[in-house]
Amino acid sequence: MRDASVGEQISGNALVWGIRLSDFFIAAISWALVAAGVVTVVRAVLVVVCAARHRRAARRSLATGRSRRRVDVPVRPEVTEPVSVIVPAYNEAAGIEAAVRSIAASSHPVEIIVVDDGSTDDTADIVEKLGLPGVTLIRKENGGKPSALNAGLAAAGHDLVVMVDGDTVFEPETVHALIQPFADPRVGAISGNTKVANRGGILGAWQHIEYVVGFNLDRRLFDIAECMPTVPGAIGAFRRDALFRVGGVSDDTLAEDTDLTMALCRDGWRVVYQDDARAWTEAPASLGALWKQRYRWCYGTLQAMWKHRGAVVQGGQAGKLGRRGLGYLLVLQVLLPLFAPVVDVFAIYGLVFLDPVRIAALWLVFLLVQFLMAAYAFRLDYESLRPLWTLPLQQFVYRQLMYLVVIQSVVTALAGVHLRWHRMERYGSLRVPPASQGQA
Repeated sequence: MRDASVGEQISGNALVWGIRLSDFFIAAISWALVAAGVVTVVRAVLVVVCAARHRRAARRSLATGRSRRRVDVPVRPEVTEPVSVIVPAYNEAAGIEAAVRSIAASSHPVEIIVVDDGSTDDTADIVEKLGLPGVTLIRKENGGKPSALNAGLAAAGHDLVVMVDGDTVFEPETVHALIQPFADPRVGAISGNTKVANRGGILGAWQHIEYVVGFNLDRRLFDIAECMPTVPGAIGAFRRDALFRVGGVSDDTLAEDTDLTMALCRDGWRVVYQDDARAWTEAPASLGALWKQRYRWCYGTLQAMWKHRGAVVQGGQAGKLGRRGLGYLLVLQVLLPLFAPVVDVFAIYGLVFLDPVRIAALWLVFLLVQFLMAAYAFRLDYESLRPLWTLPLQQFVYRQLMYLVVIQSVVTALAGVHLRWHRMERYGSLRVPPASQGQA
């Protein structure tokens, strides 16, 4: 045995430290994998428990004649006052006729205000040629969706306002069902149940699952926790005076619906979810269109979270939004997606080089939890379980795409890059619900 040279000592120490660092990273990622699994299971249990409570409250409300879901709210009369429905439209020629006809066929008295935001296609002409009673067309220069909504709000003749995208159709009972929680004077805004209309094909099925499982289960949880962060642009109802109190619809972010909802919560209003008020909307039909839509949603949500970060230290409804709603979004929709790809890569590494049986068992447990949660969500929405055959593939493909969207959005936000609006392509797949078409 001879003494090692200086070069050999350096390379040997480097090898030893490399092995130690490798062991450290493997251990850290292993614990992170366990933590991610725990968070996933805890979230699944939490949303299912809250959804079950939400459903029981809804049934109790129907059984006792209550219009509000929560059991602590006294019996109140049915809301029957007329509603102003605002439809902002920019190049919506493909679906605007179906949207307007479906709203005009509502069983509830409505006035419809279509705000054409400087469209370069035939959107305004199509609405004008319909000649439907109670439909007002406003033509204005292009100023963006918040500008169009504010123009419609200024022209609204009723105290209750429903906002709906130009690529969305209502069922005859949607408006009436949507506004019933307004019987509670503390409620300032209501989210409806958005359904995917073009759910054919595997991409449509994946988005259908996401809407039913991700969005609507979360909204039930947010309703129970009184921290609803978003009333979607596709279907939302508002008190007109509440909107005026927060300055109308702001253009500070790309997620004007999330920004507006958070502003209402911070102003002390309750925001609730009405699952039997259904709206059917067009979802992106290509990966490129999906990426643009979710990129805008995610980036806009980050903007809104930062804008309303002060809610964390406030009390009342604002504090519930800040500590519950923003906390949930930060952990589940920002931090977890940022780290998830590393965990997934490590899982693949573990299948090849570590204990494939244990790693595979963990993934099977994860998929089982996801499937059971999805099946329960589909049951709540009275949906067929048939699309759930795509769930395993969704977890390995679609989920990764959404993670990449979050990563890109966070990087864009940290870099201070101003993201411009991405408008989704319309496909003309919307149809007036049969019951509505007969009344229109």
